[in-house]
Amino acid sequence: MHEYILLYAKDPERFKNTRNRIPLDAKSAKVYKNLNSDPGGRWRAIPMTAQGYRPNQMYSITTPSGKAIQPPKGRCWSLIEPEFLKLREAGRIWFGKKGDSAPGIIRYLDEVEGLVPWTWWPHEEVGHTDEAKKEMLSFAGRDEAFETPKPERLLKRIIEIATNKGDLVMDCFAGSGTAGAVAHKMGRRWILCEIEDQCLSLIGRRLKSVVEGSDTGGVTEEVLWRGGGGFKYCTLGDPLFDEAGNIRENVKFPELAAHVFFTETGSPIPKQVSGKTPFLGIHDGKAVYLLFNGVLGDKSIKGGNVLTNEVL
Repeated sequence: MHEYILLYAKDPERFKNTRNRIPLDAKSAKVYKNLNSDPGGRWRAIPMTAQGYRPNQMYSITTPSGKAIQPPKGRCWSLIEPEFLKLREAGRIWFGKKGDSAPGIIRYLDEVEGLVPWTWWPHEEVGHTDEAKKEMLSFAGRDEAFETPKPERLLKRIIEIATNKGDLVMDCFAGSGTAGAVAHKMGRRWILCEIEDQCLSLIGRRLKSVVEGSDTGGVTEEVLWRGGGGFKYCTLGDPLFDEAGNIRENVKFPELAAHVFFTETGSPIPKQVSGKTPFLGIHDGKAVYLLFNGVLGDKSIKGGNVLTNEVL
C-alpha cells in the first residue's frame, strides 16, 4: 500500500538550505486561533524553552497573575531576558487564559513561511492512484489509458519543494505527461521525453489542453491556472556520442554538423552539408565552420577533436 519516491541531490546540504517549504494547509492552520481578539489575527503560542543550560537564559519570569516561574528542569528559556522583555512589551507573550501559565511566544498565521518537508505524504495531501486515473481519463479514452499515471497533487508537492517559478523541470520518462502539465500550470519551464506515438497522442493532447486552459482537472483550481504559454515538439535522432562523450562510430559528417550548428546557434542547419567543406552556414551575419585536426571526411570524425569557429 506504499509508493516510494527517491530523492537525489548533487549537494544535499545545499538542497536542504535552498529547498522550499510546504505551504500550510487548512488542517495545519487550525491550530492558529485568536483567543484574545488580537488585532494581528490568528496566532499560536510557541513554547519559550530550549534544551540545555545557558546562564544568561536562566532567569525568573513573573506572570500577570503574580506567579514566579523558572525554566523546567534540564531546560532554559529560549530567549535572553532583554529579548523576552521586548516581546512582552509588544504583546507577543502569552501566559494562558488565566495569566498564570509558562510563557509562550505569539506567532501569527501570516508569519508562517510554511512547513519543513517530511518523508511521509498521506494520500489526503498528494492524491492516490484512483485519483490519477480519473484525471487521465478526463483527456484520454480508456483504450489509450496509461497504466501508472501519477496524481497531479503529488507532482505539485515535488515541484513546489524543489523549484521556483521559471525553473526547468525535466522528465526523461514522461508517461502520461503529468510532470509537464503540473510544471506548466505552476509557471515552470519543462522538457518531457517519451516514445513518439505517446508524445504525439496522449501527452501532446494533454499539454495542448493545459495551454488552451480547457484542462480543468488536477491542480488547476488550486494554482489558479487559466491557460497560456506553449510548447515545441522535437524528434530526437540517433545519439552521436557514447556514454564517455566520444563520437560514436559510423557517425557521418552531416549528422555531426547538424548537431554542432544547432548547439552553436539554436537553429536547424540551413542545408544538408557533404563534408567536402568545413562551412556549415550563416547565422545572424556570422559564418559557422566545423574544423577537425586532420583531413576532412568520415575517417577524420573517429577520434577527432571537434572545434567550432565563428568567422565574421
